[in-house]
Amino acid sequence: IEALGVRSLAVRANTAELPEVKDMFRTVVREMGGLDVLVNNAGVVDDRYLMMLTEDSLTRSLDINIKGYFHCAQQAALKMFKKKSGVIVNISSVSSVLAIPGQSVYSATKGAVNALTATLAKELAPYGIRVNAVETEMLDHIPQEQREGYLKSVPMGRFAKPEEVGDAVCTLCDPTLSYLTGQTLILDGGLSL
Repeated sequence: IEALGVRSLAVRANTAELPEVKDMFRTVVREMGGLDVLVNNAGVVDDRYLMMLTEDSLTRSLDINIKGYFHCAQQAALKMFKKKSGVIVNISSVSSVLAIPGQSVYSATKGAVNALTATLAKELAPYGIRVNAVETEMLDHIPQEQREGYLKSVPMGRFAKPEEVGDAVCTLCDPTLSYLTGQTLILDGGLSL
């Protein structure tokens, strides 16, 4: 990032722990002079069929995929209220709308992210804060031998490139879309059609 001539800052925090999130946002605002955009992108996939689900797996998924999004959105909104402007982009997944065996918890958490996006958009719009989401696929957890079969389900015949996801997020943050809020952009090459 700095090689591109942009100042950067890395702050480590467990988003499931509110005190750590508060410290992270205080550090960002102090060091960067404010906050314009939050991209809620922390996520975990722990594929397990219902009968194999453990309490630890369930808690970890709920903590990271839902609780962390709430914590970060809350702290970002508190910083954005003062300026009466800001953008929150939540990263979701096509698993929120597709029934994929073994992904009941992940699907439920990403469905919650979509509902959170719509509700926060309505709550925060009067304060000039826009909230949208990008649904994409999370492939890191899919074994290489299963990727080919999965790829056959994607009409475009390929997976999204990280740059394409980044471009979609940047587009949602663009001031020219200042009237767009509460929407979920589906970036999946047609997989969910």
